[in-house]
Amino acid sequence: MSFGGMQHNMWRPWLLVCVVLSLFAYMINAQSAKATESQHAGHNDRSESVSSWPKNDGTNRSQEAALQVQDALLELHSIETPFQRLVRFDKTSGFVGTTAYYAKEAFILLFLNGPKQDDYLNPQLDTSKLSKPLAKAVKLLESASKENSSDAIFLLAEMNFYGNFTHPRNYKEAFRRFHELAALTGNSSAQHMVGFMYATGIGGAVKRDQAKALVYHTFAARAGNTRSEMTTAFRHHAGIGTPRDCNEAARYYKRVADKAMDFSRSGPPGGMALQREAYRLADEEGGVYGEGASVVSSGIYANKGGPNSDQHAALDDVLEYLDLMSRKGDLKATYSLGRLHYEGSRTLRRSFRTARKYFLIVARKYWDIKDGSIVSEDSNGVGKIASKAAAYLGGMSLRGEGVEQNYEKAIIWFRRGIANGDSFCQYEMGLMYLLGLGVRKDAGVAADYFKESAEQDWPAAQVHLGKLFLDQGDLRPAMRYFELAYRHGHIEAHYHLAEINNNGVGRERSCPLATASYKVVAEKTETLHTSFEEANRAYDSGDKETALIGYMMAAEQGYEAAQANVAYMLDEHKSIVSLSWLIPWKKKASSFLRNAGLALVYWTRSAKQSNIDSMVKMGDYYLGGYGIEADMEKAATCYQTAQEMQQSGQQSAQAMWNLGWMHENGIGVDQDYHLAKRYYDLALETNQESYLPVKLSLLKLRMRSFWNTITNGKINSIQPDPEPNTYRTWSDWLANFLEDEHPYYHSDNDDDILEPHIHDPMPGGDDYYDEVDEGMLESLIILGIAGALAFLVYYRQLRLQTHRRAMEQQRQADGQAGGEVPVAPGQQPDGGFFPPPGHPDHGQWVAGGVGH
Repeated sequence: MSFGGMQHNMWRPWLLVCVVLSLFAYMINAQSAKATESQHAGHNDRSESVSSWPKNDGTNRSQEAALQVQDALLELHSIETPFQRLVRFDKTSGFVGTTAYYAKEAFILLFLNGPKQDDYLNPQLDTSKLSKPLAKAVKLLESASKENSSDAIFLLAEMNFYGNFTHPRNYKEAFRRFHELAALTGNSSAQHMVGFMYATGIGGAVKRDQAKALVYHTFAARAGNTRSEMTTAFRHHAGIGTPRDCNEAARYYKRVADKAMDFSRSGPPGGMALQREAYRLADEEGGVYGEGASVVSSGIYANKGGPNSDQHAALDDVLEYLDLMSRKGDLKATYSLGRLHYEGSRTLRRSFRTARKYFLIVARKYWDIKDGSIVSEDSNGVGKIASKAAAYLGGMSLRGEGVEQNYEKAIIWFRRGIANGDSFCQYEMGLMYLLGLGVRKDAGVAADYFKESAEQDWPAAQVHLGKLFLDQGDLRPAMRYFELAYRHGHIEAHYHLAEINNNGVGRERSCPLATASYKVVAEKTETLHTSFEEANRAYDSGDKETALIGYMMAAEQGYEAAQANVAYMLDEHKSIVSLSWLIPWKKKASSFLRNAGLALVYWTRSAKQSNIDSMVKMGDYYLGGYGIEADMEKAATCYQTAQEMQQSGQQSAQAMWNLGWMHENGIGVDQDYHLAKRYYDLALETNQESYLPVKLSLLKLRMRSFWNTITNGKINSIQPDPEPNTYRTWSDWLANFLEDEHPYYHSDNDDDILEPHIHDPMPGGDDYYDEVDEGMLESLIILGIAGALAFLVYYRQLRLQTHRRAMEQQRQADGQAGGEVPVAPGQQPDGGFFPPPGHPDHGQWVAGGVGH
């Protein structure tokens, strides 16, 4: 019985798996049927439209080629791969969603995970491997391309480059087609792709040639291709394929920045909501070197939470926790949920309806929604949180986000928030008066609202207030407000300051500052000219090759995050000891993803844009000879540069440890045990998580240094740290007093003298005495000692004078009692040996001739 029961229990998990897979297959078939039905409907509609075109005898070859392209498109749009249908299932919360997600992953791993195709350079296409619709479409497009149909050539090029419609990738054929189209019609998109392929040598289709890449990108940029404008600007800015030229970089970046501002202002009131898609892939894994070893996850960025902390929690867990706290009545959690759903993130889509629901919950806790009366006391900051929620509710009505656009409702919400002094509501109300939305247009009233909001450091209000001053020709306050908003990274603040610096308005022209600001403006509008969204989606779905192409295109445009992503994906040296052989089903990456030389190129470009981990990785490549000939001196230079760089005050402990190791072994630098110890100590001071490797390295280093000392080696051994000299002479005290800086004598800000208590939390209170620094105390001690010495000198002189008077009185008393005292030869009657004034020898004595 027990054995039979055991067998019965063993079959239960397998039955559950079968049921789950059956449900999963049913869901796939249902979606496939719907998609096929809709595609057939679209196919029939297009067939009718094509058949209704006027027929031609065949004399007009261009029209016939156009018909062939349309027929090919009909065939291509009827193609859908099982993998594309499976990708639609994203991981969601809940048992069913999670089960379907992992069932999809298992299905792909077992049945759809075929070997990677590495033959990207074969110009001959084996049509026997293509599906019938795809083969028919390719045949039609090739026939149309022979008639110089630009549409057919472009479609064939993209199919070979991106692998669209299940077409196998063939980069050499893609390059041939793009080059043909660029030469035939001067198509800017084709020129951009030719320049991209020359710049990267992608797939080995063509040899990398930065000069030719710049030529094609320049032609495309002059034709108005935004991506090539970005690429050309970055190449002139960084000096890639051409000497650095700030003016050319500023010119092209300005063209993109103008388009970016037009795009930003084209949206609803307040401008377009710019979504950020530029993320570093390595940051999700704790950085290039992993958690704790990389700059992005060590030091001040380290996760210090314990095992029960939420610092390591995923977004789903955060949302679940906030929802729990919201149900318990925590208004801050409710407001945070509303903001998360309103702003969205990479893993959370924006949902205005959900955000509005949470904002209304907060608002109802403070106001009666109908008449606006206050229903609860402003305890625990309820009114402040409700005012912030009112700003979002009014903004959604103003912009028509999730609800119908309604200016009257927006004004109601804004006025409720303004009553509690909310800066966001003040800005939005000012915007309505500035544009005349639901109220009379009045720039004066708008300026008043902007000023109140700007005084609370709201960047959008500062920008609009600066624009109002600029329109009146008052440059100085305009620049002041732009610079205030610039601190928050506001796109319009960057743009206006770039224009001021580029044109030299009110100040000397500064091309570097203008170029830097134009670059920031251009890079903020990612959706306008980048492929980050497609690359992120492809990476999340497991399509690494498509993701790499998307990141590489953004990297060529100058995005540092994309450069780091390309280098990270191409990096084969993430670990010294590879354990991939322990995973039998893990296949080796395709040749497309194995290019150490290209990885070094992008590590270098990322490092030049102040990525410290990329700089350290660049040193690793020179040290190990990955993709380039090994160069120990360059490796040491990279580590030294990374050690000196700072990212928000954080330095690289990895670079310091590497420098210590190189000095210990004399690789690329002089062998010096004492200097090696110094770098090991710096690594530990920078990152406490490096305690174990640093201590082990120091143990080994001390043993080597001891052996070097007892054997009289030529290497500089570890020297004991000099003890601080606590004894200070009078000259040392005096020199220290003269060299010491005294802020109370020479203040850098004269206003502090006139208004000494402007920042004092309690003027006239005890806080003043806390500001007396050590330098002042030391100076007071020196003055006290000097005064004591002066008093001792005075007291000594006073004692001597008293003693002399006593002796004189004693001599006079002795003379009266016993007669005259005998005088020595040459001695004066008063007992002195020097001639008194009036004596014939007095002048010679003064000149030094007598008495010496």
